[in-house]
Amino acid sequence: MTQTPRDHIVRFLEDCGITDLYLANQQAAASVPDVAPTPLTTRSTEPLISAPEPSDSVMTAREVARSAPNLTALHAAIAAFEGCPLKASATQAVFGAGPVGAPVMIVGEAPGRDEDREGVPFVGRSGQLLTKMLAAIGLARTDVYVTNVLPWRPPANRTPTPAEAATCEVFLRREIALVRPRLVVALGRPAMKTLFGIDASIMRERGRWRTYNDPDESFTADGLATFHPAYLLRTPAEKRRAWQDLLAIKAKLADTPGPA
Repeated sequence: MTQTPRDHIVRFLEDCGITDLYLANQQAAASVPDVAPTPLTTRSTEPLISAPEPSDSVMTAREVARSAPNLTALHAAIAAFEGCPLKASATQAVFGAGPVGAPVMIVGEAPGRDEDREGVPFVGRSGQLLTKMLAAIGLARTDVYVTNVLPWRPPANRTPTPAEAATCEVFLRREIALVRPRLVVALGRPAMKTLFGIDASIMRERGRWRTYNDPDESFTADGLATFHPAYLLRTPAEKRRAWQDLLAIKAKLADTPGPA
């Protein structure tokens, strides 16, 4: 029997412990039963990561990124950039996808095999789960902007070097400033570390509202970290906590006015 998109959403909600779709839609600010609620607003005591002195590649990336007046120009600049070794082993650059002014910008760590081949972020199994997660709170994939910290897939999915990460972060921050979302959501610890400067357990830090702040771009937004869909595929029991975070995002969107 062919399953409809609604069937997939219901399946995700059932994995989260929610069996009544109507009830789930009415609980935008509620916690999942039997799971201790996570404070939605808190200030982490974890010290921010000290920024190293910028390398030549980072400085060059800054000049290139700042010269891009829009996403089209930024994507072209990234495609032509030769200052990051990750480019040499990747099939192509994987740019973010979604509308400028999207209310939510979702940031993962890096493209995987499927993304590297197709040139689109979150198209593999993790992306399919992400689409279901968004649909569960009434957001279509086309409603949000989805991207990664790294535009190039690291060889064998290895951890990027500090220099590679710092170079790619420059392009990400320019991308965020050009999209200008109301909420910035980090998927997983690496994205959380890049966006919020917090090097701590995602289990401890997820679901806590904080501020994304980029003084160089004169841009701020509400920010939140949650589990990466790849982790949820490996650990389905954590979908219950992920559902809490999704409800928090839905509630925050309802409380946050859109652009004038």
